[in-house]
Amino acid sequence: MEILIAFLVMFAVAVVAGILLLVISHFFAVPENPQKQIIRECLPGINCGACGYKGCDDYAAALAEGGVKPSLCIPGAQSVADRISDILGIEPEPIKDVVAFVACNGYCEANPPKATYEGVKTCYAASMIYGGAHSCRFGCLGYGDCATACPSKAICMVDGIAHVDTARCIGCGLCAKTCPKHIISMLPQETLTAVMCSNKQKGADARKACKNACIGCKKCEKVCPNGAISVVDNLAVVDYTKCTNCETCIKECPTGCLKSVFFPDIPENCEFEDLVD
Repeated sequence: MEILIAFLVMFAVAVVAGILLLVISHFFAVPENPQKQIIRECLPGINCGACGYKGCDDYAAALAEGGVKPSLCIPGAQSVADRISDILGIEPEPIKDVVAFVACNGYCEANPPKATYEGVKTCYAASMIYGGAHSCRFGCLGYGDCATACPSKAICMVDGIAHVDTARCIGCGLCAKTCPKHIISMLPQETLTAVMCSNKQKGADARKACKNACIGCKKCEKVCPNGAISVVDNLAVVDYTKCTNCETCIKECPTGCLKSVFFPDIPENCEFEDLVD
């Protein structure tokens, strides 16, 4: 009998608490902006965070509240921005398509190992051990953290370096955020000239680490007719607002770290995972 009474008391408490919660949720519920769901249906649902919010739900909520640009969804590109602008009744903004670019050409032969790494096979773990096992501490570690993070399966590893299939790349930037060496950046799709190096050591040390490294000689800086290249921290940097893709710098680069690139680009010898609908 005592057990039955205790059970009935607990059951009654649970019922009362449930009723109270139901009443509270009914009277104190915050009404949701009806535009949020409409906008949310326009977004791709990748939840990549490229817009600066935690995911598509948060971005949709911010858009519905107002004061946020509808052009922040990089994977959605111009079509999504136009649809959201129509819903909000504002003028659409043009979006520049971007793709991921790996600023490293230190393949196995060019960037030999300085030690044998036998730890966890991730770039993050390898970078914690003296910057990695390769001679160049600025280069790609080759364990594919970026490929794992990529939602469109646009990255593969060949010769110890990450390669991007820019035809698949949606420009979300997750690979750039994941790379512990910060050698991946998002470039405009109209880019034709890029620096395939991230080494900021002085010339002799950089060349010793990798034969394809930028040596900071400033030849590219001197010959560029538009002032689009400058050497910062011993590394060539391209100002794409000034670059006209004349390729003068590429012809003068003694180590070949300045390259012509063509987007979309499908790397050779790459085996990409099939996309899942």
